[in-house]
Parts: sequence; structure tokens; C-alpha cells
Amino acid sequence: MAILGIVAFAAALLVSVVLHEGGHFLTARHYGMKASKFFVGFGPTIWSRQRGETEYGIKAIPAGGFVKIEGMTPLEEIDPADEPRAFHNARARARLVVMSAGSFVHFVIAIVLIYGVLVTLGTTQISTKISATSCVATTTNCSGPGPAAAAGMRPGDRVVSFAGAEVHTWKDFTRRVREHGAGPALLVVERDGRRLTLTPDLVEVRRDRETGDVGSDRVGALGVRPGLETVHYNPIEAVPQTFKVIGSGFTGMYETLTHRIGDVGKIFSNDRDPEGFISVVGAARIGGDVVSAPDSSVLERVGQFLILVAAINLAVGIFNLLPLLPLDGGHIAVLGFEQARHGLRRLRGYRGPVQKVDFAKLLPATYATVVVLFGFSLLLLSADIFNPIRLNQ
Repeated sequence: MAILGIVAFAAALLVSVVLHEGGHFLTARHYGMKASKFFVGFGPTIWSRQRGETEYGIKAIPAGGFVKIEGMTPLEEIDPADEPRAFHNARARARLVVMSAGSFVHFVIAIVLIYGVLVTLGTTQISTKISATSCVATTTNCSGPGPAAAAGMRPGDRVVSFAGAEVHTWKDFTRRVREHGAGPALLVVERDGRRLTLTPDLVEVRRDRETGDVGSDRVGALGVRPGLETVHYNPIEAVPQTFKVIGSGFTGMYETLTHRIGDVGKIFSNDRDPEGFISVVGAARIGGDVVSAPDSSVLERVGQFLILVAAINLAVGIFNLLPLLPLDGGHIAVLGFEQARHGLRRLRGYRGPVQKVDFAKLLPATYATVVVLFGFSLLLLSADIFNPIRLNQ
């Protein structure tokens, strides 16, 4: 099953990349630019066919695809007859749409997949129902019943309130437990349709007060684990929930790029961050783990797999918009700079054409970006081979 998941993920990623390039291709054609090639894969050509002015084909290595739009920069030599249709001679709006189309396609894929899963399969969420009780390690080891079990709490109980405050989410519940600290607390649970009031005696542990991760704050602990439940949405409810998930993806990507970049040095260690950077190989391996998860139904695996594909599309779409050449975001940044500079010159009385950025001066920065991204990719690839993130241990 794991192999099937890896193959399915690779196929889904290949389709996503082809659709990305299709976004560039269709918008370029719409604005009259000449797209001379549309290939799936890289390396030696296996098959190709000329249709109109475009050569379509398949190459030997199915690791992506590309579209060749004539005249991407003024440095590119093209047939003089194609000069009026060159990308760099198109209007600013047309170039913006063409360069944004790839990421836009990724965002559409993510939205469609997430919405479809929410409506048809539902999504597994952490609930306020207890799945298990456990002891609490105040030092390094623990044994016997924890505060929750000692107070009579059982798996299947649903938390209603804690310390007099209603509990709506598991995150809210655990935060209140940490803030309470050591000592007895009133806990109301629902069991078999009846509400019971328990009085667990919380113990003190060292954890981060905000996140509950390992830390130095003195906080309360109860010794419980949450249950999971499948939540379904109707077609109307799924719309805001879909964009809520998309928003969380943007936030998570920002945190990864800004706060977890310092953890790159840990990717070969035992405490590698499971929410940190991964390569395509790592993502495919996770896809295999999702499909082969032993404690999930077939529908749950399918839903989780599609959500993973959506998350990868969202991440690729965001990453591709970073203002770095040769990424699409780099071309958009150059275009924005040209238009901003032209606007300032018009305020000073200039009435000539837009002066283009000298791409020759940007080549060193472009090459440096390529080298850094290539090196970073090799580093992540090595980590995902020798120290992979695994969901099923």
C-alpha cells in the first residue's frame, strides 16, 4: 500500500505541474504570445508532435514539465518575425497574468480538492472526546493511573467544562489545564448521555505555557489524549471552511519560511521537525504512509491523501511567488519594479515608453538563487532518504 501511495502521489504531483504549465500556456496564447513548446517531463524526448506553432511532447524523466514562451527576457535571441509576440514586449497586465497563472492553478487545485473532501468524505478533527488516559511524567518516567484516570475519567467521555468554563475545542481545554496549574479542579464530562462532575488533582509539569510543548514553564497536566471524529459539511458550510483551511495553509507556510528556517540544521537529527521542510521524495513518502495508515478506513485514507496533495499544491503555489528569479515571483517583482519606476517618472513629466530592467545585471543574482535552491533541494533530499519523516512508526 505504501508503494501505491508513493506512485499515486508522484502521479498527482506530475498532473499538478502539467496543469501549472498549462496555466502559463493558455494565458500566453490568450494574449497573443508565441508558446513554441509544451513538454511533459525533462531529458531526452520520447514523443513529440507539431500542432500549429507549438510542439507538444513527452520527455523521458517524468519530473515536471515546461512551456517555452518566446522572448521571456530581452536577452533571449528569437526570430525577428516573432519579436512583436515576445513575452517581454507584451503589456504589463498580460505579463502579470501569464506569470501568475501557474500559482493560480495550484491554488485552484487546492481549493477544489479541499472543498471536495469536506463535502464528500469529511475531515478528521481532534474532538473533545477522550480516547485514552495515561500517567503524567513529572520527571522522566511515570507509572500507574494519571490524575484523569484516578478521578474516574474514562475513554469515550466528552469534556463539557473545566474549572467552571465551558470547553468547545481540545486546544481550549488543554490551554485551561495548563493555566490552572497543580491542584484539584472541577471537570464536567458527558458519558452515555449523562453529565458527571469529577475532581481530578492536576500535577505540575514543565512545558511551554502557550503551546504545551517541552518548555520551562510550570503548568498543570491531566493525563488524557484526545479522540478523533469525522466532520462532514454541506455544500454551503464547506465554502467558508475551505477558505479557513487555505488561510491556515498560508499562515503555516509563512511560519515555516520565517520561523523554521533555523531548524534546517536539525534535519539529520532525531528531533527533526515533522512540520518543517521536506523534499518531493519526503512528501511522496508521507503520501505512502497516509495511504497505508493501519488505523484508518479506506475513505479516511483517501481524504487524507487528497488533503496532502492540496497542501503540496498550496505550498508550491506560494513558494513560486517568492520574489526571486528565476521563479515566477521574481519575474512579477521585476515587472512591479518597472511599473513603479515608470509611474514615478511620469509624475516628473516623463512621457516615453516604460524602460525595461537590464536582465544582464540580474543574471548573477539569478544564478546565485539557482545554486542556493539546488543545494537546499539536495540537502532536503538527502535528509528524506537517510532521516525521513514517518507517519507510521
